Amino acid sequence: MYDLDSWSDLYGDGIVTDLEQRVAELLGTEDAAYFPTGTMAQQVALRCWAGRTGNATVALHPLAHPELHERGAFPALSGLRTVHATTRRRLPTAAEIEGFEEPFGTLMLELPLREAGFVLPSWEELEAVVEAAGERDAVVHFDGARLWECAPHFGRTLPEIAALADSVYVSFYKSLDALSGAALAGPASLVDEARAWRHRYGGLLSQQFPAALSALVGLARELPRLPGYVAHAKVVAAALREGFAGSGLPWARVHPGQPHTHQFQVWLPYGAELLEEASVRQAEETGVALFRRWFDSEVPDVSLSEVTVSAPGLEWTARDVRDAVADFARLLRALEAE
Repeated sequence: MYDLDSWSDLYGDGIVTDLEQRVAELLGTEDAAYFPTGTMAQQVALRCWAGRTGNATVALHPLAHPELHERGAFPALSGLRTVHATTRRRLPTAAEIEGFEEPFGTLMLELPLREAGFVLPSWEELEAVVEAAGERDAVVHFDGARLWECAPHFGRTLPEIAALADSVYVSFYKSLDALSGAALAGPASLVDEARAWRHRYGGLLSQQFPAALSALVGLARELPRLPGYVAHAKVVAAALREGFAGSGLPWARVHPGQPHTHQFQVWLPYGAELLEEASVRQAEETGVALFRRWFDSEVPDVSLSEVTVSAPGLEWTARDVRDAVADFARLLRALEAE
C-alpha cells in the first residue's frame, strides 16, 4: 500500500498527501484535504461556504449527524444556523426545497441518511434536489460518511455522484475499516481554504501515518468489496423478513425492505434492554451473534437495531439467517416468560 522505507509524514505531507490525491482521483474532484474527524471536516466545509455565499444558514435533515451527535457544534463553534426543509424520515424532495420559506446558503445532504434507515433517494430525485438548490443560489454539500457504498443504488460511479455536489465529505473508518480520519473533497480553492481552517481548528497533527496508511488499505481492500456487501444485504434482509414472519413474535419490520446500502434497520415491539439480553444469550448459547446493539425508539416499547453486512456476513446463507432468527425468537419468548 505504501513504501514504508520512504518518508512517512510531518504536518500533512508524505503519506497524507498521497491519500489526499488518491481520494481526489476516486471522487473526480480537483483536490481533497485529510481531516482527523468528519465532525471537523464538515464544520470547516460549511463555514467556508457560509463565507463564500454570505449566508450562514444550512438546510439539513433533523436526523442528520450534526443535529444529533455533535453537541450543537455548528452554532457554538462556526456561527452556523440550521433549518429543516422536511421532518419526514427521508431526504427532502425538490418540491420541499423549492417551497421552503426562507433562504439558506448551503444544502447539506447526508448520503445515506443513517438514522432514517440508511435510506437514499433515487438518482433522478437526487438530481432534482440539487437542481432545486441551485435555483435558489445555494451550494450543495454531501455528508458522504458512507458515500462509498452508494454507487450500486444509484447505478452511477463515485465521480458521477460527487459531481452533483459543490463539496463532499467522506469517512475512512465507517465503511473502509480504517483506524480513523476523513477527507473533504471539492474545488481546489475551497480545499485550500479548508486547510487553513483545519489548522485553526487543531486538525493539523504532526504525524498521522497510522490512520492514513489504514485508510489507503481500506480504499484498496474494502472499497472494491462494497458492491458485494450491498448485494448480499438484500439476501440477508429478505431472510430476516421470512424468519420473523414465522417466528411467532407479534410483528417485525426490516427497513428499508430492500436495503439501499449494506446497512439497514430491524424494528421489534420490545424494550431495548430485553432485546439486548436475548442477543447476548444467543451469542452465549449458540455462538451466533445476530444483532449487536438495540436502541429504544421514540415509540414506547419499540426498539431498533442496525444491521451491517460486511465480509463476515457473506458467509451467511439465507438458511443460516432464518435459523438464527428462530433461535433469537425462542430466547426472546423465554425471557418474556421469566
